[in-house]
Amino acid sequence: MISVYFCPMIINVDQAKLFEIIEQVFLGMDCSIEHARIASHSLISADLRGIDSHGVARLSGYVRLWEAKRINARPNIRVVHETPSTAVVDGDSGLGLVVAPFAMEVAIQKAEQVGTGWVSVRHSNHFGIAASHAMMALKKDMIGIVMTNASALVAPTFSKERMLGTNPICVAIPAGNESPFVADMATTTAANGKLEILQRKGTPAPSGWIQDSHGDSTLDAHALKNGGALLPLGGDREHGSHKGYALGSIVDIFSGVLSGANFGPWVPPFPSYVPMPENQPGLGLGHFLGAMRIDAFRSAEDFKRDMDLWIRRFKSAEPITEDQPVIIPGEPETETHAFRMQNGIPLLEVVWNDIMQTAEKFKIKL
Repeated sequence: MISVYFCPMIINVDQAKLFEIIEQVFLGMDCSIEHARIASHSLISADLRGIDSHGVARLSGYVRLWEAKRINARPNIRVVHETPSTAVVDGDSGLGLVVAPFAMEVAIQKAEQVGTGWVSVRHSNHFGIAASHAMMALKKDMIGIVMTNASALVAPTFSKERMLGTNPICVAIPAGNESPFVADMATTTAANGKLEILQRKGTPAPSGWIQDSHGDSTLDAHALKNGGALLPLGGDREHGSHKGYALGSIVDIFSGVLSGANFGPWVPPFPSYVPMPENQPGLGLGHFLGAMRIDAFRSAEDFKRDMDLWIRRFKSAEPITEDQPVIIPGEPETETHAFRMQNGIPLLEVVWNDIMQTAEKFKIKL
């Protein structure tokens, strides 16, 4: 049997023009100018870094959540509890793209005052890529740590039931002359957004990404629609899925239980057409963000010098094959960012068409 897969058309779009379109859409949703710009920057940053699954491809999803009255375009984002080094932020059902940067600013301010700052967030929504928020700390010579829970698509090890989200973790660490270390990863074998890209392309999923409704491994990229589930990092017990399950659980507890947001199977789903879970114990979706001032531990100059040494030594590690050198976390995204800033952002035709339809809905001229 021969499998034939659709080869999609790619459309290249200047990032400044794309930003303008996205900003107009958020303004059409009645966001303030400030919030529209913050949200657009958060969304575009994903595409610039090559994380196309969490970029402008999700724009229409945010619009549908707003239409379903699950996103408040004019939120009163505020600190509802705090100590010198910690805070709880209530996002008032705002765009996570806006709520998370607000919370990270609070974490940074606290770190400036006492060395570290830790903020849990409740009553928020999907916040795009974690790196966009964690990297805010880099400009202040701080380490940024960001995580969020997400709608339940992941089955714990040994389970058929979907209980956790893809629950990403990002750690951004500054360096001196080298590019920063930025580890931004889902706690599943693959993020759901990457599965959505495979669905658009009509290609199968790699082994270890998903299981079917019976709990058996499958290559069907559409398995989630038929009762299947994403798998924790590791794929199965023999390859360490219990560790991915534990990591996803930690993110869920820090983001949801600690803040008073929803957690586990009660986290609000991103697709607006999916019914909200019943008997939710908390408020909206949750995040957890932290900032650590380098000079709270040692001289920032000395630290960044040693980070440069760390990075250079790891990059010079003897490769298995000559055509694939060793890279550090964040390096491919840094290179992609530089290339796309210069050459534009490549979008699948189906994504561009979706953006055009969304723009037309708000009477935005392209």
